[in-house]
Amino acid sequence: MILVGHQAPDFTTNFVDKNNTIQAQKSFYDYKGNNLSVLFFYPLDFTFVCPSELIALDQAMADFEARNTKVMAVSIDSEFSHLAWKKTPLEQGGIGPVSFDLAADISHQITQMYGVEHFKNRVALRATFIIDQDNVVRAQFVNDLPLGRSIPEILRTIDALTHHQQYGEVCPVNWQKGQKAMVASEKGVREYLVEEMS
Repeated sequence: MILVGHQAPDFTTNFVDKNNTIQAQKSFYDYKGNNLSVLFFYPLDFTFVCPSELIALDQAMADFEARNTKVMAVSIDSEFSHLAWKKTPLEQGGIGPVSFDLAADISHQITQMYGVEHFKNRVALRATFIIDQDNVVRAQFVNDLPLGRSIPEILRTIDALTHHQQYGEVCPVNWQKGQKAMVASEKGVREYLVEEMS
């Protein structure tokens, strides 16, 4: 399912916040407000690739906050499992006191709404959705279970979206914040290709 360009499905669920408090029946739209947001789906608590991703995500939280971007991770575990995982030290396979929210999807409803449930294992794929201030999905990445994601690529994509929103320009291959972007016209592409790629 491709959601890019469509309204992000809203949902209501329980989640564990950064202070290890269980928040009951919160709406995703109310949670994100008028901010950019990242929904970060992962398969299961207490597994293998997942803690490496979530710890790296936590280490980048200052970068997300600097971009006014809220981050919520989602798996099919309960909020109680999330809380136990946060309270488990890293040397025992836990994730420690991560500073983003962990949403519970024990009914699999959210995973199915976003079209990222593994067809056989019935867990969430490693899926990332970047959602804009108007609740429109602007980017979607989906990895198979063994393939960890790149947090810098998520941040790069947020930077590209923000640049486009501010200046109306489009961001070409491997674009990084601060680099030249492109006017979306025949003249613009010619100038970019000559100046940057020849």
